[in-house]
Amino acid sequence: MSQPALLHSHSAAFLPSTSPSRRASPPASLSSRRRRRGVVMAASSTSTAEATPAPAGLKEGIAGLYDESSGVWESIWGDHMHHGFYDSGEAASMADHRRAQIRMIEEALAFAAVPDDATKKPKTIVDVGCGIGGSSRYLANKYGAQCSGITLSPVQAERGNALAEAQGLSDKVSLQVADALEQPFPDGQFDLVWSMESGEHMPDKRKFVSELARVAAPGGTIIIVTWCHRNLEKSETSLKPDELNLLKRICNAYYLPDWCSPSDYVNIAKSLSLEDIKTADWSENVAPFWPAVIRSALTWKGLTSLLRSGWKTIRGALVMPLMIDGYKKGLIKFTIITCRKPEAA
Repeated sequence: MSQPALLHSHSAAFLPSTSPSRRASPPASLSSRRRRRGVVMAASSTSTAEATPAPAGLKEGIAGLYDESSGVWESIWGDHMHHGFYDSGEAASMADHRRAQIRMIEEALAFAAVPDDATKKPKTIVDVGCGIGGSSRYLANKYGAQCSGITLSPVQAERGNALAEAQGLSDKVSLQVADALEQPFPDGQFDLVWSMESGEHMPDKRKFVSELARVAAPGGTIIIVTWCHRNLEKSETSLKPDELNLLKRICNAYYLPDWCSPSDYVNIAKSLSLEDIKTADWSENVAPFWPAVIRSALTWKGLTSLLRSGWKTIRGALVMPLMIDGYKKGLIKFTIITCRKPEAA
C-alpha cells in the first residue's frame, strides 16, 4: 500500500526475495525487532525487470517503516493508504482528497472491467500489500466477498483486523503478516488479485507478478497499481544520470529496490501468458495528491505527529517534494496494469 502521505504512497507489505540465479544472503527473520538503520536501494539503471539481490535489512526496513508510520497516516488521512484519483487540473479540499482515494479504487475496478453482476462478481479477493485494510474492507463490502490481506507490518495487520471487527467484517476480512513474493495461499484461490501501490517494494518484479498469477483463479482478474519510471526510448539503454539520482534519493527514504517501467510489467505479463493485458498512465490524475500530503504534514497536527513518530517517518516526509519533481519531469509514472489469468484448459 501505501502511505502516500507522511511516507510513501503504499499499502505496505512485502518481503523481498531474490531469483534463484542471483541469491542474496537471506534477510533477517520478521520476528527480529531490530530495525537496521542502513539506507537501502538504488534506482534501476536499465529498463529491465530482472531481479537484483535484495539488500540486507530490506525486509526489516519496510516493516519498520510501516510499523512506525501507519498510525500517523491513519490519524490524518484515514485508512486508505494510497493516492487519490482526480480529474485533470482539479483543486480539492481535504474531504475531496478522501473521496478521491475511494475513487481510485473504483476507477481501478472499472478499468479492469470487474463485474458487479451477482453471478460474476468476485467472491474471493486477496489484497497484496493491504496496509491497515482500507481496500480489503471496501472490496469485501462492495462485493460481499471474502478478502484476505497480507502486509509486512505486524502493526498494520493487527490494526486492520481490529478495524474489521469494529465494522462487523471480521467474518469477511482477515489480514496477516506474509511475504508477497511467497504468498501463503494455494494456487488458484482468488477471483480478484488486488495490489494497490505495493509493487514498488518488490526487488523481483517477475516473481511478484508470477505470484499474483499463481494465486489467481482461472479467469481471475489481476490489478496492479504501482509507481514506475518512464519507458526508455529506443535509443536509450538506461535512464539519465540526473533521473537515476532523483530515484535513488526516493528509494533511500522509502525502502524501495530497483524501479521498472510500465513496458516491463506488460512484458512480464505476456511472458506469463496472462490475457487481456491493459495499462494506463494515471500520473496526471494523481497530481494533486502529493501537494495535499505536504500541506497536511505542515499542519500543527501533522508536525507534532511526525515528531512523535520517529526518524523513518520524518525522512519520508522530507523527500516528498522529490515525488512531485519526479512527476513534473515525466520520470515517475503512476501506472495501472490489469490482466486476466487464462481459464482452465
